[in-house]
Amino acid sequence: MDSRMPRPRHIVIIGGGIIGTTTAYYLTRHPSFNPLIHHITIVEATAIAAGASGKAGGLLGLWAYPMCLVPLSYRLHAELAAEHDGATRWGYRLLECGQIAATVKGKGRDSRSKAKSKARRSTSSKTKQVSHQERVLVSRQEQQENIPPKLCNDPAALTSETLPDQERLQSEGKDWQKLPKQDDAATTLMRQSILPADLNWIDSELVEEYAEMGLAGYTGTAQVHPYQFTTSMANLANSAGVEIRLNAKVTKIGLSRGSVKTVEYIDRVTESPRTMLGVTDVVVAAGPWTSSLLPQTKVEGLRAHSVIFEADVTPYAVFTNISLPANWMPPHRRRRVHNGQVDPEIYARPGREVYACGECDPSVPLPETADLVEVDEAQCDDMVAYIGTVSTILKAAPVTAKQACYMPRHMRPGQESTPIVGGTAVEGLWVAAGHTCWGIQNGPATGKLMSEFIFEGAARSADVAELDPRQFGI
Repeated sequence: MDSRMPRPRHIVIIGGGIIGTTTAYYLTRHPSFNPLIHHITIVEATAIAAGASGKAGGLLGLWAYPMCLVPLSYRLHAELAAEHDGATRWGYRLLECGQIAATVKGKGRDSRSKAKSKARRSTSSKTKQVSHQERVLVSRQEQQENIPPKLCNDPAALTSETLPDQERLQSEGKDWQKLPKQDDAATTLMRQSILPADLNWIDSELVEEYAEMGLAGYTGTAQVHPYQFTTSMANLANSAGVEIRLNAKVTKIGLSRGSVKTVEYIDRVTESPRTMLGVTDVVVAAGPWTSSLLPQTKVEGLRAHSVIFEADVTPYAVFTNISLPANWMPPHRRRRVHNGQVDPEIYARPGREVYACGECDPSVPLPETADLVEVDEAQCDDMVAYIGTVSTILKAAPVTAKQACYMPRHMRPGQESTPIVGGTAVEGLWVAAGHTCWGIQNGPATGKLMSEFIFEGAARSADVAELDPRQFGI
């Protein structure tokens, strides 16, 4: 049947994150929406914005990716904020964006001394090494902290081979697994500059290089508070008639004669099975859990940690490239975790908040639901310590939250692929997932395009053919 023909529809959106809530919002704003014959239900396994949509950084950028979604979504963010007072409701604002390269010098654990800036190759280098002259001898006590406990308890086992020397200490630890926030195209938009005077919450004496997003018309940067934005989208959709069912874990999408017919879920409060009948359309927007319902989508989760400081600082998003001394390690660690180069990201927010995110962490698989995500506090503490080396203000600031979430990645052999947005080979089955770390940025465009797919049969606001699920055999 032609999806453009007016007919009764029951549209079920699986997932209460940013993609699901913006899809619901834009469905109710579509000219074809008729609340008398169109019923829309969001089915969420936990709570609205319980996953990455509530714990992400909320950064928006014209330099994000994929470019088929970015310009539309960046504009829609501004329009939503203007229409619904986003500045007040979800912290929408423009902000500056830059990247620092800094070298921390000093001895021992979590210490440093001021040093004059010196020339540096590039802020985008991922494998900077500390020179031999900068390596500092560690004390025997610190050496022993890097020996397995079993050896430390056996004095006879402490030989010259078991004690780490300078070279071993420098190479100990892993490479920092940088979040995929900036692609190659975004890196080329960085322009060398000087550290702005009002970026006074970064210790200027340590900064050796500063680059800003500086190509007019291509490097606009803004932000929202992701939890506030996602819950606001859900509330606006709900006020327009969208039903929201929480603690409802979908277990099956029922098909009949090549089209969707039912949705089955478990009510997690009563632990009883439920079946939704008369379903005409299903939008799977379950983030990293999308593959649990549709394995062929190959959307998986990648854990990342973040922390929130309580501090009132100027509005900047700062990407960092921090070189640590050869013997430096966070005070809570007995072993060096990273090999001396770390790149946490720091975003100032309205309301006396500063958000910071760390590296990717593939060590823990995706749990069954968002409320079961484990937080490794030591990784959060690493991040706090690293940031404290370049910001005296944040080093002294209270940490109000330590959290983790899973970014949804669409994976194809050997590499991360594009998001998948659109219809599938099954009539009435739609997918919108795999947005990695740009889900908040690209949520409005995805939601608007999904409303066009469902009510008009095609995307009108942007050409997103490259995101078509069917090209991936879905």
